[in-house]
Order: sequence, then C-alpha cells, then structure tokens
Amino acid sequence: MSSETAQELMKNRFRGYMPVVIDVETAGFNSKTDALLEIAAVTLRFNEDGDLVPNETLHYHIEPFEGANIEQAAIDFNGIDPHSPLRGAIDEGAALKEMFKPIRKAQKDAGCQRCILVGHNATFDHGFVMAAAERANLKRNPFHPFVTFDTAALAAVFLGQTVLIKACQAAGIEFDNNQAHSAIYDTERTAELFCYMVNRYKTLGGWPLNNE
Repeated sequence: MSSETAQELMKNRFRGYMPVVIDVETAGFNSKTDALLEIAAVTLRFNEDGDLVPNETLHYHIEPFEGANIEQAAIDFNGIDPHSPLRGAIDEGAALKEMFKPIRKAQKDAGCQRCILVGHNATFDHGFVMAAAERANLKRNPFHPFVTFDTAALAAVFLGQTVLIKACQAAGIEFDNNQAHSAIYDTERTAELFCYMVNRYKTLGGWPLNNE
C-alpha cells in the first residue's frame, strides 16, 4: 500500500464519505406507497494494494409495511411472494436498524463523516431506503439525504454501457442473468462493478490527481 493507511485512503478518495452499495427489490416504483420487499448492502474497503474491494454483505427480506401497495406486475417481474412465510421476512424498520449498525461502524472505522449510497440507477434504491427509514422514524440513518453515486451513469462514461449485465460483461465481471433481480446478487455485482471502475481509473493514472 502507499504511505496512506486504508482509513486515509477511504476518507481522502471520496471527500470524507464512505460508499456503500445498496440494491432493493420492491412491489412497485413509488417509494412512498409501494412495499419494500428485500434489501442488500455491501460495504467496501481498501486492501493492502490500495485497491477498493467489497467487504461485508448484509441482506434482509422485508415484510410489506401496513397498508403498502403491491403491484402485480412488479412481483411477477422479481418473482417474490410478499406473503410467503418461507422468506423469513422481518419488519422494514427492524431490518434497517440492524443493517445501519455495521454500516455506521464501518463509516466510523474509515474516518468518514457520512455514507453515500451506491446503486445502479441509485435514486430508485435511495428513495426506498429513505422512505422506509422515515416510516420507521430512524434517527441514525448513515446515508446522505440526497447524494448518490450511480453506477449506471459511471458505466456509461467508463464502459459505454448503462444496463447492469452489459456493464459487468464489458468489465469482465461474471454475471448470471438467472440470478438477476435478487437484491443480494445484484448488490454484489454492482459492488464489483463500482470497485472495477474506481480501480481502473487509478490504474490509468487518473488518481491520485496530479496538481503540478
């Protein structure tokens, strides 16, 4: 690793923010009215070579909140039966509270002041996380209230692709389309893609900045 510690690398690379990759599966497109059904998060770290790599994966199946709308087309698409007891689903507030604890610890360990949600079409995932946290009245939400890092936009610049599977293929990341639209699978592939782009930019000489 360079003279910077892993903590310093994270803090300096993203201006005091710690990226956390999130993917959600839902029962529609409206975060205020439609049920959140599944959420996964991947924290990131810098390794001894100074490369950004996936660290810890967190995953929860979520019970639809009381009065939630469930669009048939949405569950036909993602294949989730919201009311199946086999899912082992838990209340969205409990899931987020449990998920936020290790994320806040990782943020603190990295010396960062806030977390940034990384997602493929990130505003969608961000909207559902924020709406669920608001419904549960969670005060210690580690995520920035409106800033995100969108891998769809980044992949358009880096790889000329915006669809997750095509961006992963262009980056040489294995992608099984049969496992797509599972929150945990999509989150882990998105994390790999984000790390690839950050590390590739460094390899090409784009980081650290040369201000001479």
